[in-house]
Amino acid sequence: ESTKGIERSSSTLKGINFLMNPGDLCYVVGKVGSGKSSLISALLDLMNVLDGEILKNGSIAYIPQEAFMINDTLKNNILFGKEYNENRYFETLKICQLGPDLEILPAGDQTEIGERGINLSGGQKQRISIARAVYSDSDIYLIDDCLSALDAEVGKAVLEKVILGKLKNKTRLVVTHFYQHFKKRDRVFLMKDGLINIDSSFEV
Repeated sequence: ESTKGIERSSSTLKGINFLMNPGDLCYVVGKVGSGKSSLISALLDLMNVLDGEILKNGSIAYIPQEAFMINDTLKNNILFGKEYNENRYFETLKICQLGPDLEILPAGDQTEIGERGINLSGGQKQRISIARAVYSDSDIYLIDDCLSALDAEVGKAVLEKVILGKLKNKTRLVVTHFYQHFKKRDRVFLMKDGLINIDSSFEV
């Protein structure tokens, strides 16, 4: 995902220290302003590091809370410059719940998306943004509350088929408010005032 239009964050994170191994899934929770999105900004090198270091191994895909669209076809918004692979492309459309959308859009995946996705709903834009990240087949996925723009049924399908399904072997850091989806052994960061207040398994 392009970071075009994302401002360099001025928020402050303090004493952040964590390690994620390949294939790990970690949820980040906390109140508004606690530092959740700033943590992702730091991992995207959008914050100045005053002390310590940030080490990442592998390619990164970013799914922002507000989807970014380019003025091009729906298909090219998903490919985003990557080489076309038919099987991967159609699997991506399916698991990101875009099939029904292609049936109602005037030209299917060749539909031209207007500036800032003006001719799409918020849910459609978010699912295209998710599909773009999935199609990129990256090593690390930074996901900032991407389910909030989706209705409950679609959001659950995307969680199960994408985050917990297709990406199950990828390293995933997910900012979310959907506590009901957590399982007992899921790793959770609770953030408060720019700190990771708790780093533990979720307890029901």
